[in-house]
Amino acid sequence: MKLDDDIHNYYEHLVLDKIQTLGFNQSKTVDFLADLTCLVLNQLPPRYIRFEVDMAFYLPMSERRQMEMNVSHAINNVVKYLETHPKNDDAE
Repeated sequence: MKLDDDIHNYYEHLVLDKIQTLGFNQSKTVDFLADLTCLVLNQLPPRYIRFEVDMAFYLPMSERRQMEMNVSHAINNVVKYLETHPKNDDAE
């Protein structure tokens, strides 16, 4: 059995948009962005959808705002963590 390729976690879209809005994709390394994305998504509940349009039409604006606030809060926490706990590549 194969699941549809269109199924994805809506939070992925919100997290990547916020990272771009904050300019991290311009100022941070690829490794930092990958760690940031994974750690942020692990803090958020999954919200699986098939089509983006589903969220546009069926998600109340109050819930959308709450999801965006959850993303901002998670990103702030993870950035603080990553900046105070730099990765030691020599340990690998």
